[in-house]
Amino acid sequence: MIGTFQRAMLLSSREAPMSKRPTKAAPEAKVAKPAKVGGSHADAIYRYLEQEIVSGRLQPGEKLDDVALAERFGVSKTPIREAILQLTAIDFVQVRQRVGAIVAPLSLQRMVQMFEVMATLEAMCAGLAAARMTSAERELLEHALACCQRHSQGDSEEACKDYTEANFNFHEIVYRGSHNDYLCEQASHLRKRLAPYRRFWLTTPSRMRKSCGEHEQVARAILGFDEPEAERAMKAHLTMQTDLVSILLEQLPPSYLTVIK
Repeated sequence: MIGTFQRAMLLSSREAPMSKRPTKAAPEAKVAKPAKVGGSHADAIYRYLEQEIVSGRLQPGEKLDDVALAERFGVSKTPIREAILQLTAIDFVQVRQRVGAIVAPLSLQRMVQMFEVMATLEAMCAGLAAARMTSAERELLEHALACCQRHSQGDSEEACKDYTEANFNFHEIVYRGSHNDYLCEQASHLRKRLAPYRRFWLTTPSRMRKSCGEHEQVARAILGFDEPEAERAMKAHLTMQTDLVSILLEQLPPSYLTVIK
């Protein structure tokens, strides 16, 4: 297993000769390591841990042990702590007394508030996309919708995972189609923060199909240059009604939510 960033970089670039005598291929590592493409080790670890949180591999409430992480990545504790500080600054991690750093859970109130803002931001993206998308971007949106439609017909756990990815791509195309970089940045950041929670909503075939049907309404409005309808359809797609909150609460692990004292 690769122990340092330097060795990881050598392996990935394949510029250094391994050996003149034939050797067996090294077994594939069980855990991928962040490669330092540019910037500091802390930046590379920050990006890696952010993706681990967004993907759900690191779950809300899970402890981040700087000693274990330093050993895992083959670095000192300094870049680990710097990466944790960066994640704390964007509300992905909390540092608690006598506990240390953990993946930040949300309170129920905070989660609902963030979904409200998410619905408004994405509605703005959809309205602007209806007016500003290029022909090429509209083709990409049609393709993304077709992927959602195809995956939404499955009933397996794998189909749910495939639909989650297709869902991500659909929304990402709408963001880019707004041609407003600042709005894209804000929507993308909030979406990443809510990703572990949104993932639990798309865990049944019926919800996948409901989501896909709403995507069809959004896409129809954007492709038809109907800005008000695109905004309305996207906001309705993301608005968290009371019954949706209740369903989500039944499925979320206890560690995902924190209690306000």
